[in-house]
Amino acid sequence: MNASVTSSLPAGAAAPSPDDDVIRLSEYLDIFIDRRWLVAGITILAVALGVAYALLSTPVYQSNLLVQVEDSAPDAKNFLGDTANLFDVKTPAIGEIQIIRSRMIMGGAVEATRLYINANPRYIPVVGEWLSRRAKGLSDPGFLGMGGYVSGTEAIDIAKFDVPSEFEDQKPFIITALPNGEYTLTHPDFDGSMTGSVGKVLNGQVLGGNLELIVSRLDGKPGAQFLVSRASLLATTEDLQRRVQLTEQGKQSNVISATLEDSDRDRLRRILDAIGEQYVRQNVDRKAAEAEKTLQFLDRQLPDFKKQLENSEDAYADFRNKNGTIAFDEEAKAILGQAVQLQTKLLESEQLRRDLLSRFTEANPKVRVIDGQIAAFRHELDGVDRRVSAMPVLQRDAVRLERDVRVNGELYKSLLNSSLQLRLVKEGKVGNVRLLDKATEPKRPVKPQKSLIVAASLLLGLLSGMGLAVVRSKMASGIHNPQEIEDRLGLSVYSVVPQAVEQDALLQLIATGAGGAQVLAVTAPESLAIESLRNLRISLQLALMESGSNRVLVTGATPGVGKSFVSSNYAVIMAQAGKRVLLIDADLRKGHINKSFGLPRQGGLADVLAGDASFEQAIHAQVLPNLDVLTTGNYPFNPANMMLSSTLGDVLDDASKRYDLVVIDSPPVLVAADATAVSAHVGAILLVARDGLTQIGELNESVKRLAHANQRVSGVVFNGMDLSRRHYGSYGYKYGGYRYTEYKYKQAD
Repeated sequence: MNASVTSSLPAGAAAPSPDDDVIRLSEYLDIFIDRRWLVAGITILAVALGVAYALLSTPVYQSNLLVQVEDSAPDAKNFLGDTANLFDVKTPAIGEIQIIRSRMIMGGAVEATRLYINANPRYIPVVGEWLSRRAKGLSDPGFLGMGGYVSGTEAIDIAKFDVPSEFEDQKPFIITALPNGEYTLTHPDFDGSMTGSVGKVLNGQVLGGNLELIVSRLDGKPGAQFLVSRASLLATTEDLQRRVQLTEQGKQSNVISATLEDSDRDRLRRILDAIGEQYVRQNVDRKAAEAEKTLQFLDRQLPDFKKQLENSEDAYADFRNKNGTIAFDEEAKAILGQAVQLQTKLLESEQLRRDLLSRFTEANPKVRVIDGQIAAFRHELDGVDRRVSAMPVLQRDAVRLERDVRVNGELYKSLLNSSLQLRLVKEGKVGNVRLLDKATEPKRPVKPQKSLIVAASLLLGLLSGMGLAVVRSKMASGIHNPQEIEDRLGLSVYSVVPQAVEQDALLQLIATGAGGAQVLAVTAPESLAIESLRNLRISLQLALMESGSNRVLVTGATPGVGKSFVSSNYAVIMAQAGKRVLLIDADLRKGHINKSFGLPRQGGLADVLAGDASFEQAIHAQVLPNLDVLTTGNYPFNPANMMLSSTLGDVLDDASKRYDLVVIDSPPVLVAADATAVSAHVGAILLVARDGLTQIGELNESVKRLAHANQRVSGVVFNGMDLSRRHYGSYGYKYGGYRYTEYKYKQAD
């Protein structure tokens, strides 16, 4: 059964633009397929981390409360009337939100809930808290030989914990449970410990001052440890200000929602309730304070107005006693009513102005409005006074005196009524905000959203894997497409040799010292790699005919490209074709062709060049039919000098006469000068490049060095091409890729 391999590049195909979207997508698709295990591995790792985070992270709960800001205190207008405007402290919702966020409210809530104290069991790292959420009872303290760690239903409550400021926002204290409700308190920054009992005050002197601790609850077996820390009030308040979300529900609804997230459901409810209570209390206190301030002002003014009323009544009584009762005509009655009304309004405005000046300056807009009203009332009163002045003297005096009595009486009654109303406000503790919905303990956590986290980790892992695959592919410095060699260096690629998986088994046999010819062309002649090497026969035959020599040099730019593999199998292939072939291992530094054929290394080329053996003695004849092998011999001290000796030329001339083909395997061009020395005695130079290992610069430098010796590279063998890979670099998409098919003869029936 024979086999052949075809390597094809579409003839006459136009080079597509590198920006062609279809081609670029195809290139990336091939990259992902080639590096599918990298993409899959990173994706699996990301999903595993996402699942672990979703399972192990602490659940976070969310709750909220609703507060309504009303236009005024409930039913205030009903019994206060216009006086309600004197102490109405209603502000827009945005202003109320800032009040709730203030340190006055948040700080009060922190103090009320003792949020600055953080006390938790000392859980086993990573999984301890997850285990505790599923535990049914207390755990036995300890983890991997370290005491104190727990993973059960341990719990601790701290009623009071005061420490010097040096210990605030620092490392936590450690409380270790003891039998009979006792415990010890330690800290990394001081030696020794303190012993206390649950429910009793523990006092102690520490660096910087006094420590006071009250543990109200301690659930844990002896040896269980708890971490207790004390934060500063300011830091805790600022943290709470950042965490609370305050929004107005709807547009101009005056309903404010306070939303908070926390890992402890009970603590979450207590914090929100404390915020609501603090806000309602400060609102009531604000209104009571405003009422108290106005009330104090009225209490100072009432005695003066009462005395003023009594004086006006006495003056009017004396006038009537002297002159008797005076009947007013219709005009006088109208003028009197108008005067009383205007004078009352003027006095009320002046009274309101004095009240405003106790809180604002004269430049305040409210004060300016009142000033305008006062000026208008005075202007109207001047007109009334002119009409009164035109009346008879007796009637004029009577009108003025009765006007004073009525005005002072109305004003005193109004102020007295306002005083009584304000006392009701002050004592009634009524505000203009109310708590609509109190906070409740949520049943389900809002974080982590497990399905979303797993989906996001899957997407992130997939994108990361694909990105890394593209980066690794783009950053790979080796040649991946033989077309790149022809386009950039102008060298002909004589053959593209796929990876030979069978070669690995042969290398293992050689390493174990197995005898015989362990060469792929002998053990697996149908291999794709061997079929590709058969293409060299015609290419090299033409090159040798042009040079008039039958000697071929096989070398590479650097070690590890497979030059010995190519030279050995090519020699066997030519021998199988009926040619008399001599294979010479001219790598006097690290040559190992002898191992592939089960031959000893001693007594080879180095010995011939040194004069220690003749050419005939060094030849291993008929290693395979039509194939003789000349090994390296003993590694010499100065191989470069041996290669430059005239003896080498004589040996090769003699070999050319005896054989149809002489295949010489030499050291790499860039690591030794031996290849350049041997190249002067050959008719064709074959440069081996390896897929993903050899770089364009290395091949270019090798060609230059050989050119300095007036030698020209005949062609290149692209070795070890990965047939499972779909992506061959940008050159594969610009100029077409390589396609390999196995073509076996059908067995006879």
